[in-house]
Amino acid sequence: MISEEEIKHIAKLSRLEFSESQLEKFQKEFSAILEYVENLKKADTKNVEPMAHSIKVANVFRTDCAIEKGEDTSRRSQKLLEAAPDSKDGYLKSKAVF
Repeated sequence: MISEEEIKHIAKLSRLEFSESQLEKFQKEFSAILEYVENLKKADTKNVEPMAHSIKVANVFRTDCAIEKGEDTSRRSQKLLEAAPDSKDGYLKSKAVF
């Protein structure tokens, strides 16, 4: 079990002040945490690959099907420019953001 002096030292390093009841409470809680960590150290991890995330994370790609082959992209651009509130020289025009 972690000693009361160690709890006071941790509190001093953390710039925290504990009452006597809090010291006793944290002494029990810190001891329980350290016991749990000791149990984790006993786990056999020889055949376990290190990982950065608890689940497998991978990029998901999809085929770009928005523009069909042979579709007139200039016509689509023109329709967008016509629908925009303001445009200039073939570009959408917007207010400055800074």
